[in-house]
Amino acid sequence: MTNSPVPTTTLKPIRRIAISTGGGDAPGLNAVIRAVVLAALQRGWECFGIREGFNGILRPDRFPVDGVFKISKDQVRGISHLGGTMLGTTNHGNPMRFVMKNADGSEYEVDRTDDIIQHLRQMQIDALICVGGDGTLTIAHALHQRGLAQGLRVIGVPKTIDNDLDKTYTTFGFDTAVAFATDCIDRLHSTAESHRRIMVVEVMGRYAGWIALHAGMASSAHAILIPEIPYDIAQVAKKIHARTKAGRHYSIVVVAEGARAKDGQRVLEEQAQLGGVERLGGIGEQLARQLEALTGKEARAVVLGHLLRGGSPTSFDRLSALRFGAAAVRALDQGFSGIMISLAFPNVEYVNLDEVAGRMKAVPLDGDTLQTGRDIGICFGD
Repeated sequence: MTNSPVPTTTLKPIRRIAISTGGGDAPGLNAVIRAVVLAALQRGWECFGIREGFNGILRPDRFPVDGVFKISKDQVRGISHLGGTMLGTTNHGNPMRFVMKNADGSEYEVDRTDDIIQHLRQMQIDALICVGGDGTLTIAHALHQRGLAQGLRVIGVPKTIDNDLDKTYTTFGFDTAVAFATDCIDRLHSTAESHRRIMVVEVMGRYAGWIALHAGMASSAHAILIPEIPYDIAQVAKKIHARTKAGRHYSIVVVAEGARAKDGQRVLEEQAQLGGVERLGGIGEQLARQLEALTGKEARAVVLGHLLRGGSPTSFDRLSALRFGAAAVRALDQGFSGIMISLAFPNVEYVNLDEVAGRMKAVPLDGDTLQTGRDIGICFGD
């Protein structure tokens, strides 16, 4: 941490706070919401939820009545073990690049962060907790910069199953995604061995290969391809040939959706449209075809995709999420704004949002986990 956050002592006491969940869903979001609401009520504060990121404010056509609604204790009872988010979420509602339409149907982008601030101030909401990934935290940083002068405090809570946010040991949702992916790959060993096939398992991971690396190693995959290491398909085929020569007639290849060949680009299912993001997909099928041609062995691709986002969070993710939520309220009570809650051991820490907004945590090539994989003979395609 380069600069220690400093609390603000000149703002008026908090009476009302709001919480928003943005970006892709992740197991543990409901546990964060529950912790925020209960911790706020313990302090005598009212807590409001914003639907679908900030669409509850910016899209009155979708939510004409309850886009921002008061959350009671009863509404968060028994939700910690549930996947998804009771508030809903979206990765198409960036208020900094909000898509509007002209009369002729053409689209253009506008910055509507000031609209959010004004709406919250009209509701006499004193603080906002933004739960999300890199994009959401970048928005939170902008809201903090513009809103603090108007009395709006902002706290960020890191969320992504990809575990690619900087300045935090881990993010909730990652452990659940890895556990599920590991179970799936475990099951594929027996069917791959029975048919003497190559099984290519595609998992999420746009720009960072944390899920592929951890799940692949935990499930004894034979090759793991991640965005941080551009791969040579010939090296993967060489690993499979070596296994066949040794009497091992099947192979498991785990690949992150954002992996790319040394001489290629990431495989896209759909190009980014105005205000959107590129949709990755297809790397698993592409690898299966290539490996089948290079090895002469039958190959199949399995895409885990959004299965990794759903379902009940692990106990680790539930506890992490509860810690994140309670710490966000505690930080507000202590006078902080413009910070992200960071999971450290044994305690949480506060990190300035300007140190995390727009930054990504990639798998370190000299890290112990990757080195362990090399030591036990896993092929990383290089």
